[in-house]
Amino acid sequence: MSVVVIGLSHRTSPVELRERFAFAESKIPSALQALRESGIAGEAVILSTCNRVEIYAATELEPSKAFDGLKQFLVASSHEVGSLRCDDRTAQRDVPTFGEEIYALAEPQSLHHLFKVASGLDSMVLGETEILGQIKDAYALAHQHKHTGARLNKLFQRAFNVAKHIRTHTNIQRGSVSVASVAVELADKIFTSLAGREVLVIGAGETGEKVARALLSRGAKSIIVANRSFERAQTLAAELKGRAIPFDDWSGEFDKIDIAISSTAAPHHILDRPKLEPLMKSRRQRPLLLIDIAVPRDIDPAVNALENVYLYNIDDLQSIAADYLKQRTEEITRCEQIIFEKARPFLESRENQPQMRHGPAAVRGLDASEQLPAS
Repeated sequence: MSVVVIGLSHRTSPVELRERFAFAESKIPSALQALRESGIAGEAVILSTCNRVEIYAATELEPSKAFDGLKQFLVASSHEVGSLRCDDRTAQRDVPTFGEEIYALAEPQSLHHLFKVASGLDSMVLGETEILGQIKDAYALAHQHKHTGARLNKLFQRAFNVAKHIRTHTNIQRGSVSVASVAVELADKIFTSLAGREVLVIGAGETGEKVARALLSRGAKSIIVANRSFERAQTLAAELKGRAIPFDDWSGEFDKIDIAISSTAAPHHILDRPKLEPLMKSRRQRPLLLIDIAVPRDIDPAVNALENVYLYNIDDLQSIAADYLKQRTEEITRCEQIIFEKARPFLESRENQPQMRHGPAAVRGLDASEQLPAS
């Protein structure tokens, strides 16, 4: 059984395309079950973040056949996502087609790729650490629902160890390397100072929280938190010494704020031009920075045409991330050597792995003896 991966990332496709393929976390277990029932994969993990959507599959199929099946699976999934954002006619017209935007890798490249992703070598911000936590969460979700087995359990555990080794033994993470810190750099470029700025965080997820903390550390005056779970908003606001508001009331704060960070899991835009235009009038056209780090995007790109509105999405952070790249490039070769060395034993052990079932008969779950605890 070999491991293959297909996916799209910030390196190969813009956010407008990636958001069509993004999986809501609640939908991933059923998607994994459908994938295994199809016979394409015996084991599978889906990684869906703001910068990438990837499927890691352990399969007994030839790589070319596995790639064809996985691509068809992605297209079918993207059509379901697209229908949430469009009327039926538009959804039919906008079914994505693949060119060079999608990558498909077989062993050993698939293993090297996972190790690079986990180590932050394939990230928008080279060396960032948030992706490792996202991979651990993706693996834990698949493991919890019994969609991983001996092959992927061992591979992902190895990936976690490789990421730790690289973090400990290289300087790849030197400097400002998180999405949050890059967002703060962007805010610094819009405003001469963050001192006294009011910040609204829409969505109390991990990334939004990190951005809020980074803004506070650079002098922001206060944080307002809006989240669909008001209890979660209250908890985060208390930690940040800010205040919480009900999710439906966030637009009422626009006359006070200078910066809004949006990172909800909504399948549609929560802010568009018709909604923002009157809000800007109540602000007397004071500059407003909007940072949309959600995929699918929370904010309609059309708002950027409004006067004194500055909208940046997750891809726009790439230009700032590039400024940090030069000081880390000398470490890339060293990290890749570590990855190749760590992948070799896994590849050599493949012939000794027991044959495993896949397809409809296996979807009930793998034997407990084949499971490893999630890291």
